[in-house]
Amino acid sequence: MLLLPSAAAFLFATVGLGGTFYAPSVGPAGLSAQIPQGVEGPFAPHREAEKAISRLLSPFCPGLMLEVCPSPPAAALRDSIQLLAAEGMNADELVSWMLANHGERYRAIPERSGAGLWAWVMPPFALLLGLALVVVLLRRFRRPRASVEAAGKGRSISAEERDRIEAALREMDFNEGPS
Repeated sequence: MLLLPSAAAFLFATVGLGGTFYAPSVGPAGLSAQIPQGVEGPFAPHREAEKAISRLLSPFCPGLMLEVCPSPPAAALRDSIQLLAAEGMNADELVSWMLANHGERYRAIPERSGAGLWAWVMPPFALLLGLALVVVLLRRFRRPRASVEAAGKGRSISAEERDRIEAALREMDFNEGPS
């Protein structure tokens, strides 16, 4: 059986490692994180860490937030962020740390300054522009009807024109007659 190189590498990695996946733990120095003094075993999630995690995209699951990514490396990254929060880092520092290690593209909420400001300004601007366009189009579609009615009300028809119209209507009635 012929395997593609990536499939063969995956098969070798899973079978060669005893069927387990390798999930490195990521800490502030890029190595495994140290548990702070006094923290043993499972601990309650830190509020600052949860706030930071909710502002980040996962570098391991494209299109998913870090808080919902099911991959083992994402779990290790969340644990590292929890540990850093337990050491005293606030949410902004945690977000900065993660973006410094993984890249700016994993910021889920754009900054409110610089180029990120466009992400906050453009949607309301586009909404207002679209609303203005709808109002202009509605006014434009109403004008022709109003101008035709106004033209008809301002002008009266002469007796000769009325006779011609009545003759044309009689001719139409006569031509259509009973079938």
